[in-house]
Amino acid sequence: MAELNQMMAWTFTQEIDIPDSINDLLVTGEEAHIAYKTIRDVAVVTNKRIIISDKQGLTGKKVEVYTIPFKSVDMYSTENGGTFDLNTELELWTRAGKFKLNLNKKVDIRKLDKLIAEAIL
Repeated sequence: MAELNQMMAWTFTQEIDIPDSINDLLVTGEEAHIAYKTIRDVAVVTNKRIIISDKQGLTGKKVEVYTIPFKSVDMYSTENGGTFDLNTELELWTRAGKFKLNLNKKVDIRKLDKLIAEAIL
């Protein structure tokens, strides 16, 4: 499980426009709500899942796409930043393991918290 935890950690740096390319991944009835820039990649939150694009290699031409379906989330927690720790955190407990998302201070954790709550509850 430790290997999964290390592999499944991303940092959302800021909110961005939803990329048009995400439309190719959406299923019937799925709507993209918000997108975030990560270090080299992009993450999109829909009404059904979180989709994270992970560019690999020097050129970034190889792309792995991760999907965290909300129906597999058993529990989640959010932690806002403090005085010395400016990043906020979101942790999702799923059937596959625990996923940790770090959020830059530019990201509104409560907005993301509400989107996830609406999808899960």
